[in-house]
Amino acid sequence: MEKGQELYSGKAKSVFLTQDPAQLIMEFRDDTSAFDGEKMDQLARKGMVNNRFNAFIMDHLETKGVATHFERLRSDTESQVKRLDMIPVECVVRNIATGSLCRRLGVEDGLDLVPPTFEFFLKNDELHDPMINEYHIASFGWATPEEVTSMKSQTFRVNEILRALFAAGGMTLVDFKLEFGRFGGQLLLGDEFTPDGCRLWDTDTRKKLDKDRFRQGLGGVVEAYEEVALRLGVDLTKPVSS
Repeated sequence: MEKGQELYSGKAKSVFLTQDPAQLIMEFRDDTSAFDGEKMDQLARKGMVNNRFNAFIMDHLETKGVATHFERLRSDTESQVKRLDMIPVECVVRNIATGSLCRRLGVEDGLDLVPPTFEFFLKNDELHDPMINEYHIASFGWATPEEVTSMKSQTFRVNEILRALFAAGGMTLVDFKLEFGRFGGQLLLGDEFTPDGCRLWDTDTRKKLDKDRFRQGLGGVVEAYEEVALRLGVDLTKPVSS
């Protein structure tokens, strides 16, 4: 599978065409950014760590019955994935109140949310990913009612699976976002699941092990990502089979 023309370049990933129109190559770069690109940097090893971490999570979800776009690791920084018709909506689950939720609603930071909250956001960098609801999605035709129902149920299922996975490693899954896309009449989990797109805290100390370390200038960003991988048993040194 040869890497062809670049199809898309985001804040930390690039996506390339292949000779198979149904397959893409997703490259994880060392770039990192926050606050809609106002804060940017390059962090050595980040692309490699996120690529392998994402592969581990996607494989784990597949074993639990969640269908994803992930096919296989291709190199330290590249993965082969199915080409989805992406739905321009982010699905966010929050198990603990922090970040923008606290700023918007004035609730206590660190408050356990029982039950977890669910929110939709429009994936649009220029508009700063505004919050939307099911009526917006229906009115603008971003997804069908059946797809909305599926996205919600799959997101809560992922939350159930990954809360247990991270808890076994002494970590708390605080919140995360997911994106979905269509493939052959099926709705699949797309994009990525890495510490870039979720919040993870050490269960005992509440030490941050995610991108908040970059947002808040705490340092040790990649080292925290590597710690998460190590706790989950992800081998970051194993050669990628061709």
